[in-house]
Parts: sequence; C-alpha cells; structure tokens
Amino acid sequence: MKFLLPILLLVSTISYTQVPTEHQMDLYQIIDEVRADRIESDVRTLAGFGTRNTFSDTISDSRGIGAARRWIKAEFDKISADCGGCLEVFYQKDLVTTDMGSRVPKDAFVVNVVAIQRGTTNPNDMVMMSGDIDSRASDTMDFTTDAPGANDNASGMAGTIEAARVLSKRKFKNSIVYVGLSGEEQGLFGGKGLAEYAKKKEWNVIGFLNNDMIGNIKGVDGVIDNREFRIFSEPTDPTETERQRNGRRFYGGEVDGISRQLARYIHKSVKAYMPEMKPMMVYRLDRFGRGGHHRPFADLGFPGIRIMEAHENYTQQHQNIRTENGIAYGDVVEHINFPYARKLTAVNAINLAQLAWAPTRPQNVKIGGIVEADAKLKWDKVKDAVGYKIYWRDTTSPTWDHSRYVGNVTEHTLKEIVIDNSFFGVAAVGKDGIESMVSFPSGVFR
Repeated sequence: MKFLLPILLLVSTISYTQVPTEHQMDLYQIIDEVRADRIESDVRTLAGFGTRNTFSDTISDSRGIGAARRWIKAEFDKISADCGGCLEVFYQKDLVTTDMGSRVPKDAFVVNVVAIQRGTTNPNDMVMMSGDIDSRASDTMDFTTDAPGANDNASGMAGTIEAARVLSKRKFKNSIVYVGLSGEEQGLFGGKGLAEYAKKKEWNVIGFLNNDMIGNIKGVDGVIDNREFRIFSEPTDPTETERQRNGRRFYGGEVDGISRQLARYIHKSVKAYMPEMKPMMVYRLDRFGRGGHHRPFADLGFPGIRIMEAHENYTQQHQNIRTENGIAYGDVVEHINFPYARKLTAVNAINLAQLAWAPTRPQNVKIGGIVEADAKLKWDKVKDAVGYKIYWRDTTSPTWDHSRYVGNVTEHTLKEIVIDNSFFGVAAVGKDGIESMVSFPSGVFR
C-alpha cells in the first residue's frame, strides 16, 4: 500500500493532451524554414536603392522607389514561378496631389505591390501581411538625400517577402495577401488606397498584420532584448455605431474589438509555438501620437494590428546619415539584428498560416444569462467549422484564460458560471484543430 499511493498520485497528475494534427505540427516546420540570410540579403538590396522616398526617382533601375517596387514585384514573380504560378502579382496605385497634405511635395502615384495566394475553398477570405516600401530622411519632403531605411522599413518588407517564400509552398483554405505599401511616411496613403481597394472588391479581411520595424534589438534607453516584441491594437472598432457604444456601458467590451481579438490570437499563438519569444500586447493603436499602415484597415472596420520591435532607437529613425556629438545617426544595415528579424517574420508566418487554415470567426454571437446562475451563448454556424470553443476570462485579464470545447452546436449553456463576473467569446474550430479568432458577443438574448 505504501507503494500504491505514490503511483495513484502520479496518475492523477498526468495531463492527457490530444495528438497534434498535421497542420499544427507543420507550424514548427514553418518557423524553421524562415531564414535570416535571405532576410538580410533583401534588406541590403532595398537599402541599396539609396532612397525609397515616395516621391523619389521612378525611372532609374538602381536608385529610388521605382527601382525598389519593381524589384519587389520581381521577387514576388520569382516566388510565384517556383510554386507553379500560385501568386497573383500586381501593382495597385492611387494618385496623390499636393492638396492632400502638407507632406506631399508634388503630384505622384503611390504604388503598392500586391501578391495574392488564393485559398482553395474561400478565395475571398483574406489574411494579409504588409511591409512598407518607402523610406525617409530627416525632412520628409526631401526625396533626394540618401535614406536607406534599413529597419524602417526594409526589415518589414523583407519579412513579408520571406513569409511569401515559405508559405507559398503550402495550400490554404483562405487566401494570404503579401503586400508592399508605399506612402506611409507621407500620410499612410498606400494603406488607405489598398484598404479602399479591398472594400471595393468585397474582400473579407480576416486580419491585417502590419510589420513596421522588426529588426532592432537595442533601444535608445540602452535595453537590449532579442525576444521581446510589441503587438499594437486599438480596443474597439472605430466604425461602431452610437448604439453599440452605449451598449458597452452595460455589457462591457471596452477592450474587445476585432483588432484586439487579433492581437490576442497572435499572443496566444506565439506562447504556444514560440515560447522563447515574449509578445507584449500594447493597448494602443500605435506608438504614442504616431501611426502605421494598419490604421486605414481598422478605419474601414477590418481587424488590423502592428507587429514591431519592443525597443526602438530614435537616432536610427527618420534621420540623415551623420555623426553628431559622437552619435552615429541614420537607419543603416549595420544596426539590424537579422536573427531577430527572422523570429518576428516567423511570428507572422505561423499566424498567417493558422488564420488561412482556420474557419472564419463566428458571426452574430449573442450572450444571455442575466440574473441567472448560468451563462448562455449562441452564434451562427460557420462554414468549414467542425465545432466551437467558448472562451472566458476575468474582466481585468488581458487574455482568454479559460475555454471549453462544446462540439458542433450553435448554442451552449455554461453551467454555474455567472455572466456578471467574466467576459465571454466564441471561436470556430476546423477539422485540423486550428481555431479562428474569438468573437466577442455583439448582443444579448433572454
């Protein structure tokens, strides 16, 4: 008997987990396939165009934004050729004029480079990754001075190209869109143009992952960290109605908009598949008083977040190359940590893959259980879902901490879980075990 008790205790502590599916195992392979040397080569090429200011030379084959965007398109074309023509590669452009802002020195086309890897069953459901093509010197209006923009934002552009190289070898139900955006430094013009294009084409944008500066590990404050990174997201949907805003006073949801759910999805994914990394969710649209290309997508009601380094060095951003008071200013290749850029590229790649494999998130989620002992949820059936998982958390928790798989149903009652003490959401689950983003309830029922 003295031997039996320890055995019983041991058995009682064993955690039985489901065997990972083929797609879940492939996420580790995706991480391993992302290569720092290819990212470095691409960053060096982009920085080598001298300046990529939106209004710089468009004719030269070796200098200016024209040469840069043609090179990016050529890289996407090569990737497409390697996967049997799996990418639709094209330019998307809009004219900007001097009356459109104080940072527009002359009329010009803002040209984006787009590569679409069409989904096998849901080609109009899009998950998107972007980097910025353009760079700038100290003066945004100066389109002739050298502005290599190695970190801001050749790093994000190179990461997007590398993600396309890795993921184009695979098939997905939903589409993946890899994008090089222009005009960021002059007013987010490229993002605005593409977001409007997506709206016009009636794309269902599952999520927009903006990568802007993913290569620096040494902050201006002296902190050096090659594992921490930030995920910026705004708390609520800016397109919500006055009725929805008023409803939050009574039902909650002040930090549960669709972009925040995308941020939580990425945070959870990284914790599961890249536990060595330290994702930091920042409850803000972007850095204090600043902006990025995910904003135009969020402005139109699409989920949009920004992924970037945790520790910026402002002497290497928006600066003419020079040495002053012993400080070397300028955004040059020597400041990039390519193994770190590889890690953040892998963060994007595994989340693009999951969202492209997963069912779309549940719609029309409603919650009930007012003045009752049980919380109740119901939702619309999701195409490709084989089941659903209900998530809940303390109202002060930043992450979904509890969950229950409830099977292939469209409503469920959580017994003895009081609605007043938690927030709730529902995710759709595919047959391969990959989950959608969580949907926060959009209404109540009795």
